[in-house]
Amino acid sequence: MSNKLELTDAEWRAKLTPEQYRIMRQKGTERAFTGKYESFFEPGQYKCAACGQPLFESKTKFHSGSGWPSFYAPVNEDAMEEHRDSSFFMVRTEITCSRCGAHLGHVFDDGPHPTGLRYCVNSASLEFESDPNSANATDATQEKR
Repeated sequence: MSNKLELTDAEWRAKLTPEQYRIMRQKGTERAFTGKYESFFEPGQYKCAACGQPLFESKTKFHSGSGWPSFYAPVNEDAMEEHRDSSFFMVRTEITCSRCGAHLGHVFDDGPHPTGLRYCVNSASLEFESDPNSANATDATQEKR
């Protein structure tokens, strides 16, 4: 999926749940440790909940202890865009879906090897597609790195 998806505000409201709309279109966040994927470790792929663009592979997910799903690398370098976020009296790097512009979360430079990055993502911004060819999640995805 490489074409930009542009919908009106009314179309986004109709497509997304109220919580997804608040997070993905209004740059909100879910409370820590409440998202459905925070402690979820199954083999598969995480996609943008708004447009279905692939974002992360489960093999890059790790338990960061932050309260949000965390990944050390996107599925590819074009999957998301980064933006300076200086809200709440701090400077962070916001990540958005490159196809639809949905707010996903933030990326920090305190992640594990091999990238040293931690993509901290709202569960409401994600949809999971399981890998039918894998019987079990790998040990590496379940370990705290």
